Amino acid sequence: MRKSFAVFGLGRFGEAVVRTLVAEHQDVLAVDIKEEPVNELMDVATQTMIADTRDEEVLRDLNVESFDYVIIGIGNNMEASILTTMLSKEQGAKKVIAKAETSDQGRVLERVGADQVIFPERDMGQSVVRKLLSNHILNFIDLSDEYTLAAIEITDPNFVNQNLIDLNIRQRFGLTVIAIKHGKEINVSPKPTDMMALHDVITVVGSIKSVNALDDALKK
Repeated sequence: MRKSFAVFGLGRFGEAVVRTLVAEHQDVLAVDIKEEPVNELMDVATQTMIADTRDEEVLRDLNVESFDYVIIGIGNNMEASILTTMLSKEQGAKKVIAKAETSDQGRVLERVGADQVIFPERDMGQSVVRKLLSNHILNFIDLSDEYTLAAIEITDPNFVNQNLIDLNIRQRFGLTVIAIKHGKEINVSPKPTDMMALHDVITVVGSIKSVNALDDALKK
């Protein structure tokens, strides 16, 4: 489904967001106060503009209320980030997603109207550490501060040649298995009788604590 996005601030984060959205065939307006980053994306984004989003008249002319999402990637200028967020909401923006570099900045952005605050550097650092400390977690997407979706490789012989009933993952760990990858084949609706093979990758949903417990239970 095609949606419309306005991305304010075209640093590394903003540029990556624009390029990813365009690759997914979305409509993107890319805006920055500096000419150079705007020129870099002139042939990429649906529309580009050099503008100061701290100016209320600028935001009014951009019709921020017409976009499905306004993404504010101004992380290195707290004043500009906060003012742009506040003015975007005042101008009727449907959903504002703002980047923050510190927890203090994040709290202020929430108070002035940001619908969602993201911390790319912090989240990436936590992601790298969690992968380094885990034995079998190949990837994960945190759904909240407590729950996650994780892909876990089966390397423990005790889990091989058993089906989901035998492994009893839901009762033992409080996790729901939603997919099993065997080689290049992916079973997105596994049956309780499906057997597990060595190096299969199971996708589970549950608490982060439960995922870590399963990771610890699997032998290296």
